[in-house]
This record gives sequence, C-alpha cells and structure tokens, in this order.
Amino acid sequence: MFAALTGLGLSTAAGLNAYIPLLLVGVLARLTDAVRLPTEYAWLSDTWVLAIVAVLLVAEFVLDKVPVVDHVNDMIQTVVRPASGGVVFSATAAAAKIDNSAWMAEHPAVGWLLGIAVALAVHVIKATARPVVNATTAGVGAPVVSTVEDVGSLGMSLIAIFLPVLVVAALAVLAFVAWRLIRRVRRYRAARRARVAAPPG
Repeated sequence: MFAALTGLGLSTAAGLNAYIPLLLVGVLARLTDAVRLPTEYAWLSDTWVLAIVAVLLVAEFVLDKVPVVDHVNDMIQTVVRPASGGVVFSATAAAAKIDNSAWMAEHPAVGWLLGIAVALAVHVIKATARPVVNATTAGVGAPVVSTVEDVGSLGMSLIAIFLPVLVVAALAVLAFVAWRLIRRVRRYRAARRARVAAPPG
C-alpha cells in the first residue's frame, strides 16, 4: 500500500519536473536507507546516471523559466516526464518485493503504466496552462510558475518517500489547483474566441 502511494506521489512529481524525483530517489538510494531499490533498478543510484540527471535538471530549471522556450521544452518533455514517472513508480513499487508484496511482484507492468499515466496527466495540465500564464502576464509569470512547479515537485517527492500516508492529501490539493487552472484556461480561450468572432469597429 505504502509502496503504491510512494510511486503515485513520485510519478505526480515527475509530471511537474522529470528530473527531481529521479535524482532524489537515486541519491537517497545511494546514500541512505530511506529508499531501497531492487537489483533491476540499481542503475538509478549509479554515479554517472546521477550526474547526467543533475545536468538535465539544471537545464530544465533554466529553460522552463524562459517564455516561449518553456513551451518548446514542454513539447520535448511530453515523452520525458511520463517516462520518468513510469521509472520512479515502477522502481518504488518493485521495491515492495522486499516487503513481501506478492501482488506488485506478480504485476510489474502495473507500476510502469500507472506512473506513465499519472505523470502524463500532470504534464498535460502543466503544458496547457503555461501558454495562458505567459499570455496573461506578458511572460512575467513564467519563472514564478516554474519555480512553484519545481518546489511542488520536490515537496511531493519528499512526501512520497518519507510520509506516503500524506500523498492522498497532497494529491487532493494538486487536483484543486489543476481544476482552477483548467477553468482559467477555458475562460481565456473563450474570451479569445469571442474577440476573434467580434465584428471590427
């Protein structure tokens, strides 16, 4: 149960930033006992993997805060974030084998599919809302929103690993924020269509 909550929280975090949960899981698995990776996922704590993920995280951190560039980055991340979500969900769910979770051991693909689906859903909401934020704030909102997303990804990752029982509450808050964003996007698009349809003069 806790492994599933951890995987769910980490894949949600991956939807906001692909590299934060990957790096956190890898570093904690390498340096502490907080994360125990099964043999097939031991590569996540490899020095070279951590170095590459760290470099990609720095690039993501910079690019996602530049208007227009962030939109291009989001298109690229349409593949990366769901893949990251699948990895972190599957890795932490697979670790449940250590805790004698027979069901997760017998259905390894479930972790991948759930992680991909959750991360993709979060990514789609993020990528849809960002152009509206840029347009309505003349680009000023991009670095602010991006920073909030990074903090949210880190916070969700930490909750998922250390306090998985709170993942449901954190997801409820995120769902509320997503609902508000979707409403804002819809209002913006409706207003833009109305301006286009309005006769000149």
